[in-house]
Amino acid sequence: MPKPSRRFAAIQAKVDSKKLYAAEEAFALLSSLSSAKFVESVEIAINLGIDTRKSDQVVRGSTSLPNGLGKQVRVAVFAQGANAEAAKAAGADIVGLDDLAAAIKGGDLNFDVAIASPDVMRVVGMLGQILGPRGLMPNPKVGTVTNDVAGAVRNAKAGQVRYRTSKDSGVINCAIGKVNFTPVALKQNLEALLHDLQKAKPSTSKGVYLRKIFASTTMGPSLQLDQSSLSF
Repeated sequence: MPKPSRRFAAIQAKVDSKKLYAAEEAFALLSSLSSAKFVESVEIAINLGIDTRKSDQVVRGSTSLPNGLGKQVRVAVFAQGANAEAAKAAGADIVGLDDLAAAIKGGDLNFDVAIASPDVMRVVGMLGQILGPRGLMPNPKVGTVTNDVAGAVRNAKAGQVRYRTSKDSGVINCAIGKVNFTPVALKQNLEALLHDLQKAKPSTSKGVYLRKIFASTTMGPSLQLDQSSLSF
């Protein structure tokens, strides 16, 4: 077994794996431990009390983070006519229909979020095998298939995140910002996510719903959070 690097050993020495960290304390510690040559993302893993074998207990949705994600989000919109003009006016990076579909089939996926108006789903539906595995397929359940394409573009640009439980476990993984955010800003983003997750709780879910919450950075350790330090 390879010997842990000095960096890894130094980080582990500052982390208590058995401790429940208050949210702001955890985010401050993760920031102090960050030594990557890029601005790392702060990521959250939430273990939900659901039965993933039951289709009615799949949890999915979207949340608008009050402090954004700290990155430029490229938005592609499938639309035509007035909807296309509205999307452009709202700041969409790419707007099209058949031409956009052709570009995607050719391998051009230079965007982070895809939005569509309902009337063009006949075109978008044929891209499911390309967009689906990448988490880019527009879906009415998360607000990316909508008649209000302008509003959806603005939400995406402002830092809206989408979440869905993994197929083999009741875990949601979601970025909530960057390591250079203040601990307060990260806590506010996390509380917004948890608030919406509570609203998305399946009616058939029994027992404790929010079981465990972990925070980490792209290259850093994972810290378990004390839920009593959060308001949602």
